[in-house]
Amino acid sequence: MIDKEAVKYHIRGLLEAIGDDPDREGLKETPDRVARMYEEVFEGMNYTNDEIAEMFTKTFEVSKEGTHDMVLVKDIEVFSYCEHHMALMYDMKVAVAYIPKDRVLGLSKVARIADMVAKRLQLQERIGKDIAYIMQKCTGSDDVAVVISGCHSCMTARGIRKSNSKTLTTTFTGRFETDDKLVRRLMIMVGDA
Repeated sequence: MIDKEAVKYHIRGLLEAIGDDPDREGLKETPDRVARMYEEVFEGMNYTNDEIAEMFTKTFEVSKEGTHDMVLVKDIEVFSYCEHHMALMYDMKVAVAYIPKDRVLGLSKVARIADMVAKRLQLQERIGKDIAYIMQKCTGSDDVAVVISGCHSCMTARGIRKSNSKTLTTTFTGRFETDDKLVRRLMIMVGDA
């Protein structure tokens, strides 16, 4: 769990360290606001990938003839914080595809998994791997693909300052690793992620 009192204490110290007065009008409640915000935006840190899989594992039976088709949920909007600079990763769009076995996962669960995984100090590459792992656990399918496109403020707002740069990452498991035709079809369906 997020230690809100420790966050408040350290945010106050950070405000002092950058040369501001934490007791001035605009900053008096900032440590408390930041602590409450961190509790919300880092909620995923409270759970392991296995616990997230248990939380969002609602599946539905499908007919045998429908289980060879790809299920794709795309344009899932998430944000996260880079573990290197604690900088915002934003305008992130996640696409999650899988080939069902006997059951399909509730569509909202796919979005909830992506959202919860992003609510951690993260790397974009790890977000994809975490989502793929959880999807495999929830669906029982080895065939999972995750495509993520996002902007990183550690590149757009500081350092190199390339405001139009985007990062695209892919995570493929099972047939998505070996079937080029399947991957081409997926990438056409995903479009510009």
